[in-house]
Amino acid sequence: MGFKRTINAVDTHSGIPMRVITGGVPHIPGATVYEKMLWLEKNDDQLRKLMLREPRGYPPSCCNLIVPPCHPEADAGFIIMEQIEYPMMSGGNTISVVTVLLEMGLVPMQEPVTDLVLEAPAGLIRVRAECKAGKVKSVTFQNVPAFAAHLDAVIEVPKLGRVTVDVGWGGMFYVITDIRQFPGMNLVPEQGHEITRVAAMIRQAAIEQLPVAHPDYPGVGITVSQMSAPSEDPGVDCRNAVMMGTGEFSWDDPATWTGVLDRCPSGTGTSAKMAVLHAKGELAIGQDFRHQGILGTVYTGRLIGETEVAGRPGVVPTVSGTSWICGLNTLVLDHEDPFPEGFTIGDIWA
Repeated sequence: MGFKRTINAVDTHSGIPMRVITGGVPHIPGATVYEKMLWLEKNDDQLRKLMLREPRGYPPSCCNLIVPPCHPEADAGFIIMEQIEYPMMSGGNTISVVTVLLEMGLVPMQEPVTDLVLEAPAGLIRVRAECKAGKVKSVTFQNVPAFAAHLDAVIEVPKLGRVTVDVGWGGMFYVITDIRQFPGMNLVPEQGHEITRVAAMIRQAAIEQLPVAHPDYPGVGITVSQMSAPSEDPGVDCRNAVMMGTGEFSWDDPATWTGVLDRCPSGTGTSAKMAVLHAKGELAIGQDFRHQGILGTVYTGRLIGETEVAGRPGVVPTVSGTSWICGLNTLVLDHEDPFPEGFTIGDIWA
């Protein structure tokens, strides 16, 4: 019995499903993982669609491909794939990749602490994993430099009116909105559909009205919308719900005012939020920032220093969190499968 493609993967979650491909993908050319990512996007985007769309995928899920590192300091490389993009960096995916590398024996585990270096498209990511009895209990990574791109910007959002937002880079550009601007809306799973709708509209308006630019990644703009609010949990500093796009948006078609909610607290979102808070004088260097996702799980962030990004004030964030392995898969594509890139069916997921 032969198949057109056979992919080996480990499924994990930190709330949101995060698949890690460990085998079955041919050599990808490139002198850096960033170049490998660009090659994959141009030449084999079928892989991303096959892994993330139904019937093998799930609308809110993410996927990572482990690749040989190019940098001599790195222990492994990884390419991040999401529903509409190839992010330069992702915190939750980093935590899941580390968990798979160590628990599956792809990189030797040292107890009680394993230090390793990953090469993401954004560059080197230094990681410390706390380990016990063959399990990864917690992962802390030093993220790429983060910075605030816009503070307290006012945008006009059709159907919503004037909305005040911040924009921060934490490995992706996030438009960040205090949900208290919308009376009656709370960051709870029961309001997931409405949160997604409002966040998608804000994201599109911000894309159109707030220019952003990263000196190292030409053409990368705002791709994620983060709704933020104080938490009623005394052990948490802030609560969030992150909305990721799933397709084209049109103001003329309300059916496209949608996306999916990140089920985890978001590592790059935590970094972007910390950069914004620091720029406003509300978060000090060395201060823990406990960021709670919509399911109640928490990532702990900390700014360990200040820096510059192309002359712009920036910060160096770390983020700590946990991921759990939840499946071992061999995924195949039959030669006669009528949907070689998977399929999507409308707005059926919040």
